[in-house]
Amino acid sequence: MKKQSIVNLVKYHVEKNDEAFISEVAKIAKDFDVTGETSISQYLMELVSNANFYVPQSTYKNLRFLRKIEYSTKPLLLPSIIEEDIIGITKAIGNKAGLSKFLFYGAPGSGKTESAFQIARLLNRDILYVSSEQLIDSRLGETAKNVSLLFDEINHLPYGKTIVLFDEIDSLVLDRVNRNDLREMGRVTSIFLKGLDSLNENITIIATTNLFESFDKALIRRFDAIVSFDRYSKEDLIEIADSMLSANLKRSAGLKRDIRLFNKILRNLSALPYPGDLKQIIKTSIAFSDESNEYDYLRKIYLALNGNPRTVDIQELSDKGYTTREIEILSRIPKSSVSRKLREN
Repeated sequence: MKKQSIVNLVKYHVEKNDEAFISEVAKIAKDFDVTGETSISQYLMELVSNANFYVPQSTYKNLRFLRKIEYSTKPLLLPSIIEEDIIGITKAIGNKAGLSKFLFYGAPGSGKTESAFQIARLLNRDILYVSSEQLIDSRLGETAKNVSLLFDEINHLPYGKTIVLFDEIDSLVLDRVNRNDLREMGRVTSIFLKGLDSLNENITIIATTNLFESFDKALIRRFDAIVSFDRYSKEDLIEIADSMLSANLKRSAGLKRDIRLFNKILRNLSALPYPGDLKQIIKTSIAFSDESNEYDYLRKIYLALNGNPRTVDIQELSDKGYTTREIEILSRIPKSSVSRKLREN
């Protein structure tokens, strides 16, 4: 046993810091296990497992680089191919399968962060968010030091109670803290990799990124599972958008649902936004719609998805298969005028 471990045990006992005490015992048990003394390792873990320690559930007072965040408890809409991965990760964490480090990558708005919330919701855990603002320091060497302190905080969290979220991890491992000294980046990354290597497997972390292709392979190898969120088909996005529209219309009296026209708008696009952007467009269009026009939200959605043109080309709409009624809704031109203009063309 290391001298520092003895000091830590006494310190945490005197401070009545049960969370840190249990974590330190687990580290000692792990060291015994590595050296082949598994019986001592198991005995130590049984002792702390059977002890009546008080572990606070909702307060994290002494954390410097982590903060608890509230998250949505609503179910998340995902394509089945991604949903299966999220369910698999949730089961692996719940069953203590020895997997604790997960990386989610994909375009902005594809559901990476929301999926971390979903896992926490299913496991009834708190989410502790890593504050990059606190970590990154312009002074030479300070960021690397902070990363080391961060992982010390993480390893002393209560087991089975939290998920640590590194949202947009690229801001830490890819950002040039000091552009005049590129070695600083190397130091930060090196300390980060060591932190992942020394992470207690009872602590779960989830990292997200939009820049997966820029990651060093050494970093990627540290994660137990990697999930791509760039696997939405057009049908997936339309199905999710339909659910979003229906949910928002329920809260808006006076507006009528027209899924057929809504889907036609979506299908006529060469590429659809990811759910994060779709959700915002739908929500804003409904909120800003003309209360006297029960389908005005569809016009606003159409304009937003097509770059907000100043005028709507009714001939183009007709060529894309829109009916005169649908063109009237999207252009605010009466059907009779639409029919006449189309005949003239």
